Amino acid sequence: MRIDKYLWCTRYYKTRNIATQACKKGAIKVNGDSAKPSREVFPGDSIQLRKDQIRYSLDVIEIPESRVGAKLVNLYRIDTTPKEAFENQELLKSAKDYYRSKGVGRPTKKDRRDLEDFTDTTDD
Repeated sequence: MRIDKYLWCTRYYKTRNIATQACKKGAIKVNGDSAKPSREVFPGDSIQLRKDQIRYSLDVIEIPESRVGAKLVNLYRIDTTPKEAFENQELLKSAKDYYRSKGVGRPTKKDRRDLEDFTDTTDD
């Protein structure tokens, strides 16, 4: 099975086109080598992919016939991604929230209109 189709079938990418683009950008490696979208995947191969600033690593157990449900994905691959990768992602999210929390800063157009309606003191 092609690497882009395998990653789509195992739900790492939402569409096959996105998986193909990731292969073309060099975000996917099979057994340590950059993979083209047409690269064949076999049981026993190890895949490394970078998605959302996380380096996933997985081992292929079996090749699915078609796209599988989320509960059945573990039948076709072993996820060997270290937990530190996910912890780093959480740190990045909290760091972004530190600089500007939602609702803080310049008011939006809707906020401005609500303020004007609240402070409108016309005597009719």
